[in-house]
Amino acid sequence: MKAIVVHEFGGPEKLKLEEVPTPKPAAGQVLVRVHAAGVNPYDTYMRAGTYAVKPPLPYTPGSDAAGVVEAVGEGVKKVKPGERVYTAKTLTGAYAEYCLVMENQVHALPANVSFAQGAGVFVPYVTAFFRPPQFGGSARLGNCAHSRRQRRRRHRCHADGSRNGSHRFRHGRKPRRASTSRFAKVLTRFSITVSRAIPTKS
Repeated sequence: MKAIVVHEFGGPEKLKLEEVPTPKPAAGQVLVRVHAAGVNPYDTYMRAGTYAVKPPLPYTPGSDAAGVVEAVGEGVKKVKPGERVYTAKTLTGAYAEYCLVMENQVHALPANVSFAQGAGVFVPYVTAFFRPPQFGGSARLGNCAHSRRQRRRRHRCHADGSRNGSHRFRHGRKPRRASTSRFAKVLTRFSITVSRAIPTKS
């Protein structure tokens, strides 16, 4: 398969398109044929070698992808071949024709959500969901803005926004801090939420 491979840290010129072996799913793993991959700020930090966690070289960047399940390993029950999915992290990197993920890193992609939209779910949407109202901050377009509205409604918040983007949150009840279990629930609920929020795409 074709994949983007980084052999040394640096600028965009370090991204090399290469032929690499197609991974095979082991027990508990899922192989996804990638139709779209998300590019996030931290992907560029990793490539440059300035991120807090440096991946071992060489590596294929990307944690966000959307596509179709190609194959599953032994014991996988959550998804099956042919199903549309998006990823929340990967084992082998999303900048490739195929990526390998653990069963708990793959989630159903609703039929009315394009692959391009699905590739923008994990990092942008979940970051925005957990950021307010604990930290406030400025609103963003797309997934982030929609996620922030959901977050405010859940915690009965009222956002006071100024023209420079700053916001103050007044809470009807004290928000709970983010946790691993709540993080998983957000991804599980996304399929229902986005089905209602995004118009049908071909």
